[in-house]
Amino acid sequence: MSFSVQQKAPDFSSTARSVEEYVWSKASGVSGAGSGRNRPTSSDLPLYKDKPLNRSLSRRNKWTRSMWISIGIVLGIAMYMFYRILFPANNERKLSWIFGRKGGKAKIWKDRQFQVREAFLESWNGYEKYAFGKDIYRPVAKTSRNMAPEGMGWIIVDCLDTMMIMNLEEPLSQAREWVANNLTYDQDYEVNTFETSIRMLGGLLSAHYLSDYDDMYLEKAVDLANRLLPAFDSSSGIPYASVNLRTGKGVPSHADAGASSTAEATSVQLEFKYVSKLTGEALYWEKAEKVMEAIDNAKAVDGLAPIFIMPETGMYSGNQIRLGSRGDSYYEYLLKQYLQTNSQELVYRQMYDEAMEGVKKRLIQKSKPNGFTYVAELDHGVDGALSTKMDHLVCFLPGNLALGSTAGYPLHLAQRTSWTITQASDMKLAKDLTSTCYEMYKVTKTGIAPEIVYFNMDPMATEDISIKWQDAHNLQRPETVESLFVMWRITKDPIYREWGWNIFEAFRKHARLDDGTGYTSLENVNEVPPRPRDNMESFWLAETLKYLYLLFEDDDSILALDKVVFNTEAHPLPKFNMGPLFKTGWARTGSSNQPSKPAPGGE
Repeated sequence: MSFSVQQKAPDFSSTARSVEEYVWSKASGVSGAGSGRNRPTSSDLPLYKDKPLNRSLSRRNKWTRSMWISIGIVLGIAMYMFYRILFPANNERKLSWIFGRKGGKAKIWKDRQFQVREAFLESWNGYEKYAFGKDIYRPVAKTSRNMAPEGMGWIIVDCLDTMMIMNLEEPLSQAREWVANNLTYDQDYEVNTFETSIRMLGGLLSAHYLSDYDDMYLEKAVDLANRLLPAFDSSSGIPYASVNLRTGKGVPSHADAGASSTAEATSVQLEFKYVSKLTGEALYWEKAEKVMEAIDNAKAVDGLAPIFIMPETGMYSGNQIRLGSRGDSYYEYLLKQYLQTNSQELVYRQMYDEAMEGVKKRLIQKSKPNGFTYVAELDHGVDGALSTKMDHLVCFLPGNLALGSTAGYPLHLAQRTSWTITQASDMKLAKDLTSTCYEMYKVTKTGIAPEIVYFNMDPMATEDISIKWQDAHNLQRPETVESLFVMWRITKDPIYREWGWNIFEAFRKHARLDDGTGYTSLENVNEVPPRPRDNMESFWLAETLKYLYLLFEDDDSILALDKVVFNTEAHPLPKFNMGPLFKTGWARTGSSNQPSKPAPGGE
């Protein structure tokens, strides 16, 4: 089975997919429509084809040509052996870089994509054998458990679309059957509103989108959305941290004096607005956008929102500001809400631009001695001292900046339009931060980044990055490879692919379990060999491996960044026009919600 993106979603005519079936079938080695089902793909063809000699050549010319060919072959072999002797640790990609074989490079990237696919299969097969249907998988102990009494589909639903993108027919069929026959959300259980929205609701919606609009996935998604809606029934509209799936009771956070995380409250909008688009019911849309109105009314300084907000009052709790945990996806979804509705809701672009100016003004710093660009934190508000702490989670930001700069279009195309100083500044910052995020991998003994790093500001420092023992674990997070994927798609700079491959190889060397049970998170990335943390996160399958797979895909029309938005759990959803049923139901004081000018290449 191969997957093409459906074109008949409600009122989607202006953003209908044009991805042909054959591009989805490349991974399985079969060409698609119009080219013959058994024809080999280009990656199977030889690098060069010998040209027949001209029959009119004289015997001497033929002999001379043969002699030179022989000499060339001998010299080529000699150069190869010389290279291998001098650089025994280098691999094929460096050879093809030196000899400039474009076809060879394409084949290498296809092979690397296949290796990522194999890592997914190995992870899935371990889960299938020891934990199928369970929410949590311990690959070292080979044990599992559920969160809810009957399970949430936490791992299965989260990676449905990854299996579709990778054309993994057999595991997908098994997963779909489980979802159809075993998954129920009618359980007396409190779930985290945010995590359930981005992983389960987002996963079902993306599976519906990529599966030729399989109604089963949509029915499950709508049922879940209905059960999550009561979380929004606070006085301000800010959702409670949790909600009981059966009773429909919103539950304030058991910590933080009942405050909701700002990032969690503001990172459910893509999912709920898409449910409205699919069903024609405005209620989900209105609940989701009411949150954004409350956030804007709370008046964050320079667009930098504190990381806690009270559901009953709509007021911020405390003044801690960061783009890491509890702050990150607020900024991500400001931009992506604007992109999701084809740049028709200018209010979110305004909020995003203000926030990015605030980030550049107050949080961007340079480390010592090498001047790495990083994003600091403000533990005591905009007037407090900076902290040099940076979560790995912040590494979503460079990709987001690149998306905001070009609207997902290739950089060369975006620059041909009215390219502004702000766009250029954001793109430069995206490149600098991507480099820094990769440095967070390079500085460790395993080549895998820790959860948190600190940047040095002392002029006498010898190292830019330091890692505290309590922050040295790795949870298989996707943010850096997410940004690498976006940066590759937009800039076409091959360095982002090279970095991604190095990261994948480090995971394969240090996080892969020898008995084939999957990949594990790690206790300390500066220990070799590292101790396993004994947990395989669902986002390892849903995000990290998906972004690596797409990073090594040569066909940019597959999930094109100007056609889809990825939610914060890497679930792709199509862009759409609002149409007559939907509108931005609120306006900022003294501003207009008129659509902005079209993005590069847009209508």
